[in-house]
Amino acid sequence: MQFDDVIQGRRSIRGYKSDPVPKALIEEVLALAMRAPSSMNTQPWSFYVISGEPLDRIRAGNTERNLAGVPHSREFRIGQPFDGKHRERQIGVAKQLFSAMGIAREDKEARQDWVLRGFRQFDAPVCVIVTYDRALADSDDTPFDCGAVTTALVNAAWSRGLGAVINSQGIMQSPVVREHAGIADDQVIMKAVALGWPDDSFPANEVVSERKSVEDATVFVGFDD
Repeated sequence: MQFDDVIQGRRSIRGYKSDPVPKALIEEVLALAMRAPSSMNTQPWSFYVISGEPLDRIRAGNTERNLAGVPHSREFRIGQPFDGKHRERQIGVAKQLFSAMGIAREDKEARQDWVLRGFRQFDAPVCVIVTYDRALADSDDTPFDCGAVTTALVNAAWSRGLGAVINSQGIMQSPVVREHAGIADDQVIMKAVALGWPDDSFPANEVVSERKSVEDATVFVGFDD
C-alpha cells in the first residue's frame, strides 16, 4: 500500500476471523512501528503479544471481574469523563456503531454484550499490551512516545492486511492482565491493541469515524492567504 492509502483506508476493527496470525508477521509489524518518533530516543515502550490460552484466560478474568462489579484498576491515568464537544464526538461514534450493529437504545442486553467485547479484546486472536518503563512514569514525553508507537503499530498492521483497534477496556483489570501475560514489575500497563484478520461480515468494521476538518483543527500563522 501507498502511505496515503494506509492512512485514509485504516479503520478500527472490532470483529475478527479466528484465523491465527503468524508470529513472524507480528514481528515485522512491530519492527516497522518502532521506527516511530521517540523523545531523545528513549524508546520507553515494550510489547506483550498474547494469543491462545493465555489470552482466553485474560478474556475470562476481565469479563468475570467486570460483571461482578470489581472497580477498575487501570495503571495509566484515566482522567475525567469527556464533556462538551469531546463527549459529543464520543456519542457520535457510538451511535454509528450501534446503528451498524442494529443495537437499539432500549436493548440493554445487546449494549452490555457490546461493552463486554472490549473486555474480551474484541475476540481477536491476538492482543498486544503496550507498556512503558516505570522509571519514566513521571516523564510527560513517555505517553506521547507510546501513543506514537501505537499509532504506527495499527497503521503497519493495516498495511499488511491486518486489522486492529486500540482499547482501554482490555487493561482495566490490570491484575488479570499482569498474571496471564507475565508482565514485569518494572513495566506500567498503558493500552491494549486487539489484532487479527478483519471479518468482512461484521457490520461495525465498515464504520468510518467522522473527523473534523483541517480548517476546524488548525491555526496558520505567518502564511500568505
